[in-house]
Amino acid sequence: MALTVSQVARLARISIRTLHHYDELGLLKPSGRSEAGYRLYEAEDLRRLQQVLFYKELGFPLEEILRVLNDPDFDVRAALHTQRRLLLEKAGHLQALVRAVDAALDTLERGTPMSQEEQAKMFGDFEPSKYEEEVRERWGHTEAYRESAKRTSRYTREDWERLKAEGDTLLRQLASQLEAGTPPTDEGPMELAEQHRQYISRWFYPCSHALHRGLGELYVNDARFTASLDGVRPGLARYAHEAFQANAGRALGQ
Repeated sequence: MALTVSQVARLARISIRTLHHYDELGLLKPSGRSEAGYRLYEAEDLRRLQQVLFYKELGFPLEEILRVLNDPDFDVRAALHTQRRLLLEKAGHLQALVRAVDAALDTLERGTPMSQEEQAKMFGDFEPSKYEEEVRERWGHTEAYRESAKRTSRYTREDWERLKAEGDTLLRQLASQLEAGTPPTDEGPMELAEQHRQYISRWFYPCSHALHRGLGELYVNDARFTASLDGVRPGLARYAHEAFQANAGRALGQ
C-alpha cells in the first residue's frame, strides 16, 4: 500500500519539507503519484529512506549519501551490517559521554584544572601531558605552543571532557568516510578536515591551513600518532593526512 508524503513524514519522524528536499536532490524520489499529483511512496522507497536516515545519523553529508546509494555495487545487506557496527560504536561513545558529563558534574564545584592523573584516565596511553617535555623541546619556541600552553593551563576537567568528546566525534566521522570508501579528496572528508582545523583553533592555538597540513604530516611520520589514529580504524592516519592536505590545498589555491 502506497503512503502519502504526510504519512511517511509521521512514520519516519521527519518533516514534509525534508522529504521534498530529498526528492529535489534525487536522494528519495517517490515511486508514484496520485491522480491529483501528490507523491506516493512504496515499500522500496521506505527502505531507501531508512538508508538515508542511517547514513545521516552517522554524519555523512547528503551528497555523499547520494553517491553511496546510487553506486551500482551498493549492497543493502552489507550496508546494514556496516551501519549496525558503526551505530553500536556510536552508542558506546554516547555512553562514554554520559560518564564524562557525570564526572564533569561531580567536579564542577571544584573549578580547578585537571591533574595529569585525571588526564591519563581520560586519554589512556596518549594523554597530552605524557609528551609535554618533548613537545616543549620541539615547539616551545613557537607562538602556537605558547598560546596552547596558555589556554590549556586554564582548562578544567569539564573543558578537557568537552574537547576530547568533540575531537573523538570528528575522528569517528572521518573513519566512517573511510569505511564507506569515500576518497579523502571528496567534499565530505575535506569538510571534516576543515572542521578539525577549526577545532584546533578553538581549543589550542590559531591553526592556519599550513599548520594543519603540518599536523597531517605528523599523523603519518610519528608512529605514536599513527598508532593512535589507526586504533580508531586501520588506515585512518593516512586518510586524515590526505584529507588535511586536500583541504589546505583547496584553501590555499594549490
